[in-house]
Amino acid sequence: MSAPKVLFGFHAVGVRLKTAPRSIIEIYVDPARKDARMRQFTERAREAGARLIDADGMRLAKLAGSHGHQGVAARVEALPQVNSLDDLLDSIKEPPLLLVLDGVTDPHNLGACLRVADGAGAHAVIAPKDHAVGINATVAKVASGASETMPYFMVTNLARTLGELKERSIWCIGTSDDAPKTIYQMDLKVPVALVLGAEGEGMRQLTRKTCDELVGIPMRGAVESLNVSVASGVCLYEALRQRTGS
Repeated sequence: MSAPKVLFGFHAVGVRLKTAPRSIIEIYVDPARKDARMRQFTERAREAGARLIDADGMRLAKLAGSHGHQGVAARVEALPQVNSLDDLLDSIKEPPLLLVLDGVTDPHNLGACLRVADGAGAHAVIAPKDHAVGINATVAKVASGASETMPYFMVTNLARTLGELKERSIWCIGTSDDAPKTIYQMDLKVPVALVLGAEGEGMRQLTRKTCDELVGIPMRGAVESLNVSVASGVCLYEALRQRTGS
């Protein structure tokens, strides 16, 4: 059995309360915080049968590893995950929509990407083991619960994984500032993996070469590129728009 982990912040702990309350070992709350949001949260926690423990800000910060805990942290059991990307893809009954992140090492960016992937209905997020950040407490907080619901696979060789996706007829579309086409010119109703690189460096060269096609996001202002989580949102929600016909 996996070791317990820590979630912190109202969103991250609240999603666990909603989706898997029995997996919560205990919730720590700051008794000095008596506002309406905290009262509503503790009421939900008690209704779910969670064990509540008073903890001051210093103890919460130590537990969470961050001062951004909002007065709430929880020790929880790890939820069972899909064993492999292949297992997940075999189980999908609709055209897969995947987000591939190459070189995203900032936990805030990863958390935001997981959140937008969950919101847009993506099936999984994929990243390389040696060039990415894993799921930690900061990622979980920024993801606002999406780290609990969005499958995140860290693969040994990203280029090889993209090749395996292509063998499954999943179209690998990379984003690049100098691409001749835009995301809005692509058919995203088909099985697709949207590949984005980190800010600044972008995708690694081998990743770029492995993509089936490169597209850009139109930029009309002075800045040259978007934050990777914003760019992920633009691409994923264009796919959602096409797939829902809205």
